Amino acid sequence: MTELKITFLGTGSARPTPRRGVASVYVQLGGDAVQFDCGEGSQMQILRAGVRASRLVAMAITHFHGDHVNGLPGALGTMGLNGYEDGLTLIGPAGIDRYLAVLADLQILRPAFPVRVVENDEAVLLDTGAFTITGVRLRHRLPTHGYVLREHDLPGRFDLERARALGIPPGPKYGQLQRGESVTLDSGVVITPDQVLGPARPGRSVAYISDTRPSDRVVEAVHGVDVLIHEATYLHSLAPHARERGHSTVREAAEIARAAGVKRLFLTHISSKHPNNKELLAEATPIFEATEVAEDLMAVDVPLPA
Repeated sequence: MTELKITFLGTGSARPTPRRGVASVYVQLGGDAVQFDCGEGSQMQILRAGVRASRLVAMAITHFHGDHVNGLPGALGTMGLNGYEDGLTLIGPAGIDRYLAVLADLQILRPAFPVRVVENDEAVLLDTGAFTITGVRLRHRLPTHGYVLREHDLPGRFDLERARALGIPPGPKYGQLQRGESVTLDSGVVITPDQVLGPARPGRSVAYISDTRPSDRVVEAVHGVDVLIHEATYLHSLAPHARERGHSTVREAAEIARAAGVKRLFLTHISSKHPNNKELLAEATPIFEATEVAEDLMAVDVPLPA
């Protein structure tokens, strides 16, 4: 089974506090990983969490507010110092290439490995062959995009009894068929995967939606995902602040999850005004029961579909 694991590196808003770092989430699928946002101190959180920056194939930055991007120079620099050599895809707002150029001109950072820059759009921004990352435009005070990571469809279940009936010997041929490859028996008979595999299963999905007012666009983009990570900066008693600053309340995040029919909701980007998780859950769970409040270094496994 290919593991899909989410590790929350930073779950606070605006500035780091002793309890919560600022925005960053690490998602690992098999041997590859993606980091969504790179707030200040996220490279230290990677060390504390015991995950590996060397697995990263992409970083995806939602927007240019400091609590989402200030950790990027240090993270890229440390990766180079640690011997990272693989190419990294850096997804970010328009101007992300100029941002890197200024860092280089000022001798702050020259990545020691290839960096491919992809500007945010409402399109497929990366396809690794195992998963895609698609952008979704958000409603914030400056251009901002969220992301939806979708695993490619998975092979159907292997029918062991059918394989035995067809005379396929146990061993490597089973694995080839499960990978979608045809095999040839010693008798010369060719067995195709559809003869022993059930219908393809949908892959898993994770949506990362940070810094936005609620919108129908988000509901459509995250419809049915396994995990929705959604900002919930304020309790609804501070809804005027949320509207003024381009954020969502806890209640609004739960309403998005319910309208989109997602399986699980994790609240993040929590204001330091709200240190009590019970208050957050009390507002969210009557609207969407499968809600949890994300905490720094929390790790969440996303199981395969039944």
